Amino acid sequence: MTQPPPPLPNHPPQSAGFGPPPTLPPPGYGAPQLPPGYGYGHPQSAMAGGRRTQARLTVVVAALLTIALIVVGGVWYANSGRDEGEHATANSVGAGGDTGGQGDEKVPADTGAEVLFQVPMPETRDVGGVVVPGSWLTDKVYVKSGIAEIVGYDADKGTRLWTIPLPGPVCTVSRNTTEDNRTAVVFQPRMPAGNASAGCSQVAAIDLDAGKRLWTRTAQTGDRLIAFSNVTVSGNTVAAGSTGGGAAWDIASARPLWAPKPADTCYDAGYGGGTKLVAVRRCGSSDRLQLHIQTIDPTSGTVISEYGMAQGIEHADVVSTDPLVVAAEAGDTASPTSDLFSVDNRTGRLRSRISLPDDQYAARCDAIGEVENCRRLVVGNDRLYVPTQEHANEIVAFDLATGKQTGKRADAGDGYTISPLRMDGGNVIAYKRPAYGQGGRIVSIDGVTVKETELLENPATRTLLPEYSEILFRDGRLYMSQAHAFRLSGSPEKQYLAIAFGTNG
Repeated sequence: MTQPPPPLPNHPPQSAGFGPPPTLPPPGYGAPQLPPGYGYGHPQSAMAGGRRTQARLTVVVAALLTIALIVVGGVWYANSGRDEGEHATANSVGAGGDTGGQGDEKVPADTGAEVLFQVPMPETRDVGGVVVPGSWLTDKVYVKSGIAEIVGYDADKGTRLWTIPLPGPVCTVSRNTTEDNRTAVVFQPRMPAGNASAGCSQVAAIDLDAGKRLWTRTAQTGDRLIAFSNVTVSGNTVAAGSTGGGAAWDIASARPLWAPKPADTCYDAGYGGGTKLVAVRRCGSSDRLQLHIQTIDPTSGTVISEYGMAQGIEHADVVSTDPLVVAAEAGDTASPTSDLFSVDNRTGRLRSRISLPDDQYAARCDAIGEVENCRRLVVGNDRLYVPTQEHANEIVAFDLATGKQTGKRADAGDGYTISPLRMDGGNVIAYKRPAYGQGGRIVSIDGVTVKETELLENPATRTLLPEYSEILFRDGRLYMSQAHAFRLSGSPEKQYLAIAFGTNG
């Protein structure tokens, strides 16, 4: 099997680090979210400190550039069931408003950061690598998934505080948490042999503060376990979706809330969580498929509102649940983010449709499997913030009510490319990938005036590329991690699963 080439010295990785993310199979053993060997950027060469169907096993062998990855999906099922409640009819206005400048992040006295700690890349004999998606941050703990484990590290020192062992690899995780820092993950019931898959059938609730697995559950269609490709948290509900349908549990008690029913002709492909719970529901045969975007009650599964997407759209990603924004591949394009749909949560009415041509904008969403895995775009202030492509890299804002640009732009600056990470009140937190010999930066951009304030600047050392890495920032601490554990034969440089930076201010 061809080994991934080592990153070129003194240069960022070629192609894979800077172009659009590859289209990859659903999460599972050997199904990476990051191309192995291409997660790092090198500013300098020197390193410093309810719903269901029948199933089938899909084996996908993907050649990604010069990387030979064996990626295998799990066992999948379809159809599902949840009571279809009445649609709301009241008018609503998207959340937010002109609230720029009201963020929690403070500007330190010195924005210069240093390396706090580095987590070594876990060893794997699998030439295709193993997916290790998921990273979270609480007041005291930085949490990162490893190979068949979830580990909590001291947020400042990097010392291991606790470990949650798992019988098999992590497949996918919820990026959302409860107010008391509980979340959910999907993992395989055992370590598969080679690049095979044991099926992503196990759903677990995790207490990130205590470092405990609270419970583990499965769901079935007929006599077969469902292999889930998506999991999220909304309120006190854990919801997991797949082509086998969707199921949900109460996060405190593990009480089942809904599950697929054999007679269902529709199924929940996945869910978006957070403030609200949104289901991407598929109905009809392959030649007459229609997606329904449903805002649902997280406790009962009752449908609050529904938006029916045009036939021909086969996949949708939930960018935001409040206000509701959905990305989809519409028309003759190969981009899962060619169009964004702003939908009223209460009525299900389309507010606006925003075109994001692939050659103009750098937003990326997962093309298969997960429906809550979008990068480089954020929603806040009833606006969509998205970067343009590198030749004119800047963050532009679209009004979600009208679908039109606001005219406000935040320039990346010479030699930098910029990626929005999240909202901080009315401000946009963004990462600026550095040019040669410089450090990456975290900036806060006023959501209305687009005035930029620097919060952190990394030392000019090795970092991870925002297109393919998990990036968390809070209170002057920046955490960058891989979502794929891999081995690089012959690479002179030590590989890291995660790197943390912090200021002294």
